[in-house]
Amino acid sequence: MKALLITGAGSGLGRELALLFSQNNLHILLVGRSKDKLQRVKMEIEQLGGNADVIQADIRSYHEISAKINELSEDYSLQGVINNAGVGYFGPFVKMDENEIVEMTETNFLGTIYVTKAILPILEQQNSGFVMNIISTAGLRGKVNEAAYVASKFAVRGFTESLQKEYENTNIKFTPVYMGGMDTPFWENSDHIKDPSRLRSPKEVAEIIMSQLNEESIIIENRK
Repeated sequence: MKALLITGAGSGLGRELALLFSQNNLHILLVGRSKDKLQRVKMEIEQLGGNADVIQADIRSYHEISAKINELSEDYSLQGVINNAGVGYFGPFVKMDENEIVEMTETNFLGTIYVTKAILPILEQQNSGFVMNIISTAGLRGKVNEAAYVASKFAVRGFTESLQKEYENTNIKFTPVYMGGMDTPFWENSDHIKDPSRLRSPKEVAEIIMSQLNEESIIIENRK
């Protein structure tokens, strides 16, 4: 059975991508830390006639995510992964809490690296598949009061572009997605964005991504 992993699949863009990809004859493996949220997305997918499983895991632990992916590869034909999980803390850099910096680095950057490193041997063996990294426009340019967040996203950009070159003679595709902010729960504990409702919805962004899957990179700017 052909399957696709999506991290951070319990809400926002991860949820919307899971719903859309589930309609492409792919069994969706919903990865995240909140089992309840993942279960709700699983039910939504099944109501649409698709199939999904919940994989509760912490991508910040290479040992944990590697073991999970190896186990999954025994039951599914893994076609790739969408590295969507991410966290953000904003404000003047000198006032950033050390734990917030560590969490962003571990989730946004190391989590993406760990998941990719775990699945790549499987994709190499079959010489096919794809890795999509959801980066945001914070991976394209610096932004006020986002220094540490932007740094984590620039790291993922460099990682993705390097793997594009490393695997350019294979059938494994790496796609970075740079999108502006979205109207999601991401902003619930922050006043960095005054009015999230003016931003694109996760569903709209997911639909744009699906329409540009063959592009080398996908850039979705905020509305003017």
